[in-house]
Amino acid sequence: MTKILASFLALLLCAGIAQAADIAKGAEKAEQVCAACHGKDGKTPIDPSYPIIAGQHAEFLVQAMRDYKSGSRKNAIMGAQASLLSSADIDNLAAFYSSLPSGLSHKK
Repeated sequence: MTKILASFLALLLCAGIAQAADIAKGAEKAEQVCAACHGKDGKTPIDPSYPIIAGQHAEFLVQAMRDYKSGSRKNAIMGAQASLLSSADIDNLAAFYSSLPSGLSHKK
């Protein structure tokens, strides 16, 4: 049983490393796909109704983009954009935008 658990944990660790997001690739994809609406910095959208995504939690961004892609979250523009993204693209974009500074956090 211990060997099985150790093997399972090793597999999870390797999977996590293989799935690690790439901020540089996220920045590149953001320039191609997201910057036109959300701004190059992720916090100067072209329309005030578009959200600021710089500094947002990566987990939130991943879930939102996956929901747009699946159609469970509705927005015609985002649904179309997300449908073109791979899982790696989504992870990379989320890592990039979550790494950017923004005024979204509360100061204590």
